[in-house]
Amino acid sequence: MPKVKTSRAAAKRFKKTGTGKLVRMKAYKSHILTKKSTKRKRNLRKDIVVDATNVKNMKKIMPYL
Repeated sequence: MPKVKTSRAAAKRFKKTGTGKLVRMKAYKSHILTKKSTKRKRNLRKDIVVDATNVKNMKKIMPYL
């Protein structure tokens, strides 16, 4: 049985926490920041845990993470 390849695009975007949960950064923080409020930009800095509905697919494309 050959090894399963990790999706490199996904591996760069997701990290695993100490308890095994997947963490991602929020979207909408890359450009057109002048019209966004300071509060909104500050909240976009924080990373969040990936929703449970997507975890199964993430584990499939990143088997060794």
